[in-house]
Amino acid sequence: MEEVGLEPNPEAKPHQLIKRASLDLTGLPPSPEVLDKFADLSGSNSYEKLLDGLLADPAFGEKLAILWLDISRYSDSYGYQDDNIRTQWPYRDWLIHAFNKNLPYDEFITWQLAGDLMPDPTKEQILATAFNRNHKYTEEGGVIHEEYRVEYVLDKTNTFSKGVLGITMECAQCHDHKYDPISQKEYFQMYAFFNNSLEKGFEGDVSISKPAKTPILWVEKKDLSGILKFVNHKDTTRLSVSVMGELEGAAKRTTYILDRGAYDSPTIPVEASTPTSILSFPENVEKNRLGLAKWVTNRDNPLTARVFVNLIWQEIFGKGIVKSAGDFGMQGDLPSHPELLDWLAVDFMENGWDIKRLLKQILSSSTYKQSAAINNKHLEIDPDNVYLARASRLRLPAENIQDLVWASSGILRQKLGGPSVKPYQPAGIWESASSGRGVLATYIQDKGDALYRRGIYNFIKLTVPPPKAIIFDSSNRDRCEIGRGRTNTPLQALVMMNDPMILEASRVLAGNLLAQHKDGEKSIALAFKRILCREISSKEKSILTGYYKDQLNRFNQNPDQIKPTLEVGEYPLEEKTIKAETAALMQVIISMYT
Repeated sequence: MEEVGLEPNPEAKPHQLIKRASLDLTGLPPSPEVLDKFADLSGSNSYEKLLDGLLADPAFGEKLAILWLDISRYSDSYGYQDDNIRTQWPYRDWLIHAFNKNLPYDEFITWQLAGDLMPDPTKEQILATAFNRNHKYTEEGGVIHEEYRVEYVLDKTNTFSKGVLGITMECAQCHDHKYDPISQKEYFQMYAFFNNSLEKGFEGDVSISKPAKTPILWVEKKDLSGILKFVNHKDTTRLSVSVMGELEGAAKRTTYILDRGAYDSPTIPVEASTPTSILSFPENVEKNRLGLAKWVTNRDNPLTARVFVNLIWQEIFGKGIVKSAGDFGMQGDLPSHPELLDWLAVDFMENGWDIKRLLKQILSSSTYKQSAAINNKHLEIDPDNVYLARASRLRLPAENIQDLVWASSGILRQKLGGPSVKPYQPAGIWESASSGRGVLATYIQDKGDALYRRGIYNFIKLTVPPPKAIIFDSSNRDRCEIGRGRTNTPLQALVMMNDPMILEASRVLAGNLLAQHKDGEKSIALAFKRILCREISSKEKSILTGYYKDQLNRFNQNPDQIKPTLEVGEYPLEEKTIKAETAALMQVIISMYT
């Protein structure tokens, strides 16, 4: 900053820090009670105490899990033509559980890569290997088994290299990498670690009773009171999850370099190994996925810790110290602060790969706690905020927009884990892109409390991703994604003004506030604090009160419009709330959300 003539912004106001930290760590807005409790961030209600509380909140795991679900390409269907149902959601439950219990990152990676190969593996460690099995599977009759089996191994290899190592290796499937020092031979040596999975290229259709592909981990009812007690399964049936399993002995496959990457063009045999330009594979380590996990978490590996701390930095500041978070190679961006990246990575490893400590460390920094105010000097010298002379101003991820709306309106149903839910969605979208076969041919919206869960639990069908989430830049989950775009489009504004979720939340909050306070002006101030997480200014109060009076006059003059306006969504509409005041306040609250 000094070199370019900038200086840090002053510290943000307490209410700004409370909101910022709450959204960054839990994806939920702070309640008015929390805003009041930590109003001056002093004494026993210090900023550190706030951070500790947020990191201990079970919502923390739900927020951070969204990042890893994008990386692990999690979905609720198999993709391709029929795109039938799958039950990988116990893996999502594990992911939330792992972040909440603060599983060290080296163990977190090891379990996902090779939990099944660990000595006397637990069901939890085997469940973690579903990370490798979240890719698409074909159910189309007539496909060539080996062609798709190879596709699945390629996907595992590419997901590992991009998501864990931050290196885009996939072009080396067909030829030596054009830009990075990775040969086609080294690509298939990496591929060899995943080439002995027990899975098949084609199994045929799945069914409701067995919605998983071989190899399968069966989650029994007894597991739910023991090692897998974090899996939120209330049904009486057992669950099946696609996990990893390894061929052994004579059954093990020989891996070949594939000419131009084609499944039916094997050339030279290779053994499992890793690119020497990153770190040579140790001679005394087993050449399987467990050995790969030991290699990737080796303190001498130059990428693993750097890639992860960079991902966390990206989550907090909007872009990583290395902007191309999934590409640390020659065509990626150079780090804006290389010494900081090095220091964070080493410090992370030296302190037990502790994820919560890393987040607290970043959120405790003066850099994070700065005001987000922008002046002309910032815009002239550093419009992209590379030097971090101010706090970043970021749009919420798609899932957390839903979370903020449901939470601030008081409708959110907080329950950790469990099966995915089908929220409001325009009619006919699934049907127009369906083969007409399978249980997902028709969209059947959920009812009751399931509608009001967090966005992380929304059902993701690969051929037809949730439209609202895609409009707000969510990953479509058909491949490993390291970061999301943050766009600003008219479609987003239209969603916020017209989506049933927004209208319903506004209607319910309006009815509840008026039932408690009877006063429109007081209700406006309370709604403002719930949604924007601060006290309303006199100017804002004047504008919104004027709008409320205009809308109240409109509905008083057109009483036939009141009930149709309020009849939106499935949350019960109480007769006593069907009045002009509720409809008018609802319109004001919609404007706050928008």
